[in-house]
Amino acid sequence: MDRILSEFIVSLRHAGVRISVSETLDALHSVWLVGYEDRESLRDALMAALPKSAPEKEIFNRCFDHFFSFDYFTDAESPPNPQQRPVSPAADDPLSRMLLNGDQSALVMAMREAARAANLTDIQFFTQRSLYALRILDRMGLPAMDGQMQSMQATGSPGAAQQAAALEKARTMLVDNVRRYVEQQLALNTPTATENILTSYLRHAKLSMLEQQHFQDMHVIIQRMVKRLNDLHSRRRKTAKRGQLDFKKTLRQNITYQGFLFDPKWKKRKVERPDLVVICDVSRSVMRTVRFLLLFLYGLNKAIVRIRTFIFCSNLIEITTIFDEYPVEVAVEKIRLGADLPILMGRTDYDQSFRDFKTNHLGSVTRKTTVLILGDARNNYAEAQTGILKSMYERSKRLIWLNPETPSFWGTGDSEMKKYAPFCSTIKECNTLHHLEGVVTSLVHRHH
Repeated sequence: MDRILSEFIVSLRHAGVRISVSETLDALHSVWLVGYEDRESLRDALMAALPKSAPEKEIFNRCFDHFFSFDYFTDAESPPNPQQRPVSPAADDPLSRMLLNGDQSALVMAMREAARAANLTDIQFFTQRSLYALRILDRMGLPAMDGQMQSMQATGSPGAAQQAAALEKARTMLVDNVRRYVEQQLALNTPTATENILTSYLRHAKLSMLEQQHFQDMHVIIQRMVKRLNDLHSRRRKTAKRGQLDFKKTLRQNITYQGFLFDPKWKKRKVERPDLVVICDVSRSVMRTVRFLLLFLYGLNKAIVRIRTFIFCSNLIEITTIFDEYPVEVAVEKIRLGADLPILMGRTDYDQSFRDFKTNHLGSVTRKTTVLILGDARNNYAEAQTGILKSMYERSKRLIWLNPETPSFWGTGDSEMKKYAPFCSTIKECNTLHHLEGVVTSLVHRHH
């Protein structure tokens, strides 16, 4: 594969552009057709092959301008006239000869080769600029050139001194260009590196400790996760429609064709789309986890059949219709504010809330239902109502309890978690985005 194009595609991927193998092959064919001579033709050809959306096209243009910069070493001096060329020992290292001859193309190629050998594409932080610049200069042959200058200065002849002065000036120009090239590569890689660090932090940070300024970043991360899970589920559904060849059914169906297999039959695999009943504690200690769980679940429109959602604090109410009427982000905000909702935001009361669910909604739990409860099980020393939880467990397909507290706190103080545990199919600690992703992924990956 074309090495320059390969490096450019790596830069695009670092910057956040998703490029498939087929798109890479299209770009390779485009470069083969237009070449690298005409910058704008190259831009148009690669633009048609690689970016797919308006944001990706903006990233593409920025990366293209940085990557295909041909103004390096433009200030390199042209070779002197024969009459003005000093009589002195000839430079015997390649870098000195390129600099003294003003060979811009050779210098650019040498710098790119040295950068490739130094793995410059791995640069991520501004503190690494000097380190990578030194590596590139070493691989270009700067130590040998410095030795050449010292030898010229030691001879004492006027011609050698003149040539050493020319090399000293060229050396300054060389260092400036290499530093500029390193900063260009840093500009191509830094946004994604910073974003990756923030994403990693937000995925594993306690949701209760997040600041308001990170909420929008969290929404973006969740949207990416949801898109990935929806895409995965769509591929699984497409595969399930076909499956493997059913030889017995195929042979029976094609008896009338005297053994010719005109009408193949395929084994069918039914992929489960879970039917969820979600019950969330919206007291202050749990609300942020609830917010991100609901953003997650209601984004999975392709992977979940139906969601009925209930929230509780001192009492329990159903809020499913809010998600039917408003976009998920707006609905979650309305729930957080509690505007126009008949919920009592006093002391958390699992006793009253479970009794409310039994009276009004227990019939919504069937053998096809997965019940998902999110709460810390802290009941302010009221009745635990384990009998109601047992009824929900027995009527449902499975009951999953997500607790934002660490397991060492379960059952301490007014926590009823150990009393609830026997009536749960699964209990999971859930206080980070990473935990939420694992729970939701396990929900949509089950099949039979």
